[in-house]
Amino acid sequence: MISLVPVPSYATSETARFVASQIEQGRRHLQESYAFGMSGKGVFGELYRTLEECREPNWDGYGALSVIESTYHLAQKFLEALPLGTQAPSIGAEPDGHLTVEWYRTPRRTLSVSISPDGFLHYAALIGSATAYGTEPFFGEAPKAIVELIHRVMAV
Repeated sequence: MISLVPVPSYATSETARFVASQIEQGRRHLQESYAFGMSGKGVFGELYRTLEECREPNWDGYGALSVIESTYHLAQKFLEALPLGTQAPSIGAEPDGHLTVEWYRTPRRTLSVSISPDGFLHYAALIGSATAYGTEPFFGEAPKAIVELIHRVMAV
């Protein structure tokens, strides 16, 4: 798996800014490919369709809160921050207005990450008989704990 992750640029010289922009352009190009990026796998389209289906209150007929655009943008940024080559998750919405991304291999190998409007990633995983759960703040980089769980869940 390619582990090229977005790195915040603190470049100050013109040359450093150029190199940073070229790296970002290359990463975006790889995001478009099916092999490496979420965009090429249709994940961002699925994310947008979920937003459209769940942006009105009571979208589930049981009083669900609407999914707001800021939650959608956080989910998009989280997916973009994952290492290139990460397997595509399925996308869903929760009645509390959170968006969910899920990696599922078997009933005993699954990871669910709930993205809240306030920028927190709540996760729960089942890997065999082991469980893992917690909350991580999202500041633009995929939390290491979640990336490791994705690898463990999706391992062959």
